[in-house]
Amino acid sequence: MDDLDLSLPERPLNVGVVSYLNTRPLVEALPRHLPDASLVVDLPSRLADKLATGRLDVATIPSIEYARQPGYCIVSDACVACDGAVRSVLLLSRKPIEQISVLALDDGSRTSAALVRILLKEIYGLQPQTIPLRIGTAPTDVSADAVLVIGDRGLLPPPAEFPYVWDLGEVWKKWTGLPFVFSMWVARPEVASRALTQRLTAARDEGLTMLAAIADSAAQQLGLPASECLSYLRDNLRFRLGPTERQGLMRYYQLAVRHHMLESLPPCW
Repeated sequence: MDDLDLSLPERPLNVGVVSYLNTRPLVEALPRHLPDASLVVDLPSRLADKLATGRLDVATIPSIEYARQPGYCIVSDACVACDGAVRSVLLLSRKPIEQISVLALDDGSRTSAALVRILLKEIYGLQPQTIPLRIGTAPTDVSADAVLVIGDRGLLPPPAEFPYVWDLGEVWKKWTGLPFVFSMWVARPEVASRALTQRLTAARDEGLTMLAAIADSAAQQLGLPASECLSYLRDNLRFRLGPTERQGLMRYYQLAVRHHMLESLPPCW
């Protein structure tokens, strides 16, 4: 980051944020640190598209999208990651995992959609047919053998007709021994600056002091006990892109290239 500008652009920034509970520690305090920014709340996949087309300047996007757009800048060590079970990124299956032939992928996901396909291929040699799980569609509404669910609906108890469950964070950790990074702050190069980095990081640091309040608010919205929401934020998620998280991210990118989900590795950071 040493070569980044020290000031923010003169115009207000368009900032994309994910609506899921797992991202709230990164953005809860953001209006105090970027008071002039215009915040756009959307699904991870849609934020990635808006950043790519220039409708956003910076956003929390799926980690795989950083590798798909040359010139993007990681502008904070604030991220959404796990080092074991994540609880909110699940493969729900009607039959044993090794028998899956049709897989429905959550339309909001890109990183996890690639991850589940990588794990199925590497562990079981499977390449199932994939169909979309549309936003607003329940897992029980599709006839696929298995369904990938992410975000807040991944926190809800699985329907009874899905007796086989993979927590992708847990499976990844057992298979690689590494954390997994689902999303991070990424900016277009023309707005990347040390000032932006400092403010996004400060917002994360303040947000981490607010976990109990975030959990209380989310519990009412999700219909879950506040204690479960707090445990999820405190015990299952990691919000710093440290050295081992970067190792996990690079391992994921290497596998995505191997399985033709990325054309090439991103530049080292």
